[in-house]
Amino acid sequence: MQRLRIRFCRGEELKFISHLDIMRLWQRALNRAGIPLAYTEGFSPHPRMSLAAPLPVGVTSQAELMDIFCTRWVSPHVFTEAVNQQLPTGIKILQVFTIAQTMPSMQSQVSYTEYEVQIETEMEKTEIESALKSLLSAKQLPWHHERDTGTRNYDLRALIDDLQLTEWRKGSCTIGMRLRCDSSGSGRPEQVAAALGFSHPRSIHRTKLILKTG
Repeated sequence: MQRLRIRFCRGEELKFISHLDIMRLWQRALNRAGIPLAYTEGFSPHPRMSLAAPLPVGVTSQAELMDIFCTRWVSPHVFTEAVNQQLPTGIKILQVFTIAQTMPSMQSQVSYTEYEVQIETEMEKTEIESALKSLLSAKQLPWHHERDTGTRNYDLRALIDDLQLTEWRKGSCTIGMRLRCDSSGSGRPEQVAAALGFSHPRSIHRTKLILKTG
């Protein structure tokens, strides 16, 4: 048995694909590439593969992480070459390496996610910097989110680790966000943008996943 960790990117072509469809896409690509994918036991076996943190619909990324288990050893180089040939435009493997089978699941190890958020705005640079400083200095930020199951109330400030203005030009800006992503909650870039007084972002790009294990 071998456990592989895969880092891959997702572009504009696939940003509106759901998490379930992405997992199906990966399973088809792995099967077509001849990868000896391991399956769970029981009445309904499923592939032993999992993403660190599902990417929200409409978001692109350069830092997705996925673990898969193989029934026998596969060279990371051979794996990358074979599977990339089976993946559609918009998704590409960037790195593959072997990790210990005994390591904790990635889902339990994710602590923060980082994003670059592009926003259309007529605000001046100093106004945006002031808004970021004001939000970061707040002790609490009561927020609510409507779900199919009802309204969820929570403290949005507790889900924000850091904010910074990374680019500004007349009519638009880019804000770097480091948001919490763990069992206590996950920050959503569009909600942080709304809290800053902006309309829905023009684009959201995930740049990094931060794990407790590094």
